[in-house]
Amino acid sequence: MTTMKWSTTTPKGFDWAGVIWLFVFFWYFSGITQLLIQLTGITGFAGFRQGFVISGIWLAPMLMFPQKTRIMAAVIGVILWACSMASLGYFFIYQQEFSQSVIFIMFESNISEAGEYMTQYFAWWIVLAFIAHTAFAIFLWTRLRPVYMPRARAYAVAAALLIGIIGYPLAKQLARHDDTASALEAFESRIEPAVPWQMIVAYHRYTQQLDGMQDMLTSSSNIAPLKNLKDQQANLPTTLVLVIGESTNRGRMHLYGYPRQTTPNLDAMKDQLQVFSNVITPRPYTIEALQQVLTFADEENPDLYLKTPSIVSVMKQAGYKTFWITNQQTMTKRNTMLTTFSEQADEQVYLNNNRNQNARQYDGDVIAPFTKALTDAAPRKLIVVHLLGTHMAYQYRFPEEFAKFSGRDGVPADIDDSKLEFYNSYDNAVLYNDFVVSSLIKEYGKADPKGFLLYLSDHGEDVYDSPGRNTLGRNENKPTIPMYTVPFIAYASPKWKQTHDWNFESIHDRPYTSSNLIHTWAQLAGLSFDELDTTKSLVSLDFKARPRMIGDPYAPKGLSDFAHMEKAASQPGTMPEVVQK
Repeated sequence: MTTMKWSTTTPKGFDWAGVIWLFVFFWYFSGITQLLIQLTGITGFAGFRQGFVISGIWLAPMLMFPQKTRIMAAVIGVILWACSMASLGYFFIYQQEFSQSVIFIMFESNISEAGEYMTQYFAWWIVLAFIAHTAFAIFLWTRLRPVYMPRARAYAVAAALLIGIIGYPLAKQLARHDDTASALEAFESRIEPAVPWQMIVAYHRYTQQLDGMQDMLTSSSNIAPLKNLKDQQANLPTTLVLVIGESTNRGRMHLYGYPRQTTPNLDAMKDQLQVFSNVITPRPYTIEALQQVLTFADEENPDLYLKTPSIVSVMKQAGYKTFWITNQQTMTKRNTMLTTFSEQADEQVYLNNNRNQNARQYDGDVIAPFTKALTDAAPRKLIVVHLLGTHMAYQYRFPEEFAKFSGRDGVPADIDDSKLEFYNSYDNAVLYNDFVVSSLIKEYGKADPKGFLLYLSDHGEDVYDSPGRNTLGRNENKPTIPMYTVPFIAYASPKWKQTHDWNFESIHDRPYTSSNLIHTWAQLAGLSFDELDTTKSLVSLDFKARPRMIGDPYAPKGLSDFAHMEKAASQPGTMPEVVQK
């Protein structure tokens, strides 16, 4: 009986073909996405080049232990394949490179939420593409064979690969930077285009930021209090409410001019509301947006959320008892960036501890604990209510009795049938959100407090609203107007109006970004302190219009002026049929 052995040489000697097959196999998992990006002209050549070079490190173990080539290649290949599926899938959906900000969002999402996104974006051709991607990877693996050379030479070549690909670039960055942390960060950026380093680097940076948030929570008492804080309402009974919505684009609200009747309750009480029509969010993601919305941070100073008080902390310093009621899924109060803000409050109510964001978990559940908080004996209260709003999957955001929109009546003609269900479900979610927000306002009014209620959404959502009708969801790398346009609505109790000027009709259309909310909130609440900038307050006589910057403040050239996008959208032939008022 004969035993088959791998050929160790080519007729000319060294098995160069074997080395090429090995390299192509390992490069394929990073290279396929980078190649598609190059072919579509999405970005420059740097990512392709770096992914190509970094893939060469896997040749080192293959040369050192050739007898285990296929086993090691299979194990490494499975890991690379899993990571490549994520980046390839993101490219299929968004035609963009898998960015670090997206990975941050992945790590902040639970399994149920990820499943909802998969359901929302599912397309049969993506499955076929994944099958083809996997099949070709398997084919490449079948081509692999051991590449033999003298042991000493193999170890020398392996060492040269590791030094050339890892050691030298790392040493170069260490020499260029004054501190190790900056050098490592630069080196991480170099290896990031290749899998699995893409995930590893992002997770490392994610844990760093999460640790920073935890440090902020545990040491919040050490954050310097506001200087010279004064309160016009000092010692007076006051109840203030901040309602934070989720994923609601004001362009789909009838209150803001949308043709469909998606806000009948808010419409009915419009005369009691101050409806601001030109407010945007700085970022289209919850965590990143709220880091600015709830603190002194903004697009030019994004790290201030780690160094300065939040709205909750400010109100506690002013003597308010603080409540945080959330219907966001928290899974037993897991310590995330989002719950860090909630844990600053005196009392928290976590409603959504389900493993699945199913039809039984609606925002209406916030009404009962909200009513209870209103009756708390504390004379001065801040109540924050964080809704699940119109977050995808939209069909889970409203009960059956709110499924009003199902046909094509009121739907733009260029929305094809494959998109109709998403379009209608979003409008139904907006309709239910109208019921919840208006119910909170009504409950607040029944309590006869002295104070005001402010509602805004963390960010918007594009549900086939922008030109071309091809965008669903949010993508900071491919921004559209509906991702940033948010409702901003204020209601004041009769007692509050007796002692406060509450007529803002002349300034409803002021261009404003919610990243400056803390300045508006402070002025509405009658607070003053050294850090207050009244030029950033929407309701101030000192208000100064300035560029409303959007984008990733941590990315090179990541910021842009929202006005540029508005100007482009206003060009003839580019506006969608349903637009923001």
